[in-house]
Amino acid sequence: MNIVVNEELKAYIDPLTRDEHDALERSLLAEGCRDALVLWGDVLVDGHNRYGICQKHGLPFQTVQNTHFQSMEDVHLWMIDQHLGRRSVSDFQRGVLALRKREIVAARKARAAATPPETVDEADLPWSSDGPVAAPPPPAPGPDQPSETLSSREAIARAARLSASQVVAIEKIQKQAAPELVAAVKSGTISLATAANVATLPAEEQVAAAKGGKDELKQAAKRVRDAKQRKPREDKEAEKDAPSQQAPAGGDDEVRALRLRVAELTAENEALRAELARLQA
Repeated sequence: MNIVVNEELKAYIDPLTRDEHDALERSLLAEGCRDALVLWGDVLVDGHNRYGICQKHGLPFQTVQNTHFQSMEDVHLWMIDQHLGRRSVSDFQRGVLALRKREIVAARKARAAATPPETVDEADLPWSSDGPVAAPPPPAPGPDQPSETLSSREAIARAARLSASQVVAIEKIQKQAAPELVAAVKSGTISLATAANVATLPAEEQVAAAKGGKDELKQAAKRVRDAKQRKPREDKEAEKDAPSQQAPAGGDDEVRALRLRVAELTAENEALRAELARLQA
């Protein structure tokens, strides 16, 4: 049997850790390869680790064809859904996979909206004694054609079995985190919330904190939280210290008019004081 290993598909899902791979190898040696490898034609879609271990030790295995795939996007969506349902996948990995699924589904929806509907010539329709038969409606989305757009964080959170706040943290980590910080999250060294805070720091500070280990990462996250709490207090103090007389929003003409009125009132006040002094004398 000719099985093709597509390196892009193999790397699409995060690889097993050394401990996880060793545990799988022990299980296959003890019990054999019980789950069939999934193929798309001769391309291996699911079971890369099992296939490698079976090849290494000469273990027999079974294969099964998935006949629903029509494109590489179908393959990616199927792989994502398979791993979202596995308990061994970490929160961070599930969030990343759900965000990938959102991008694929959104791209499909955009392409569908940009493609004009096909016109059907009556000559191509089946005929009956009463004339042409109406074209059948388009098929409903199947298991490999997800109808949910995952357009909201709540929908992504449901798909990944996470909270909306965890999805926000994962998005921030994906966009801002240095590779060393991402590695710390994947290894379970720090939580999503801690990593999201550290990800707001400059890249060199993230790298330094990651190299310092768990305690240094926690200290870096604490500095970020303290700075966030200190900012509102500093803003309030700045408001208190600001000059009480501020230029109104009416523009230069209104400012000049107000200044002229202040000058007039000041002159009147001086005149009244002078008159009061004369009367008292």
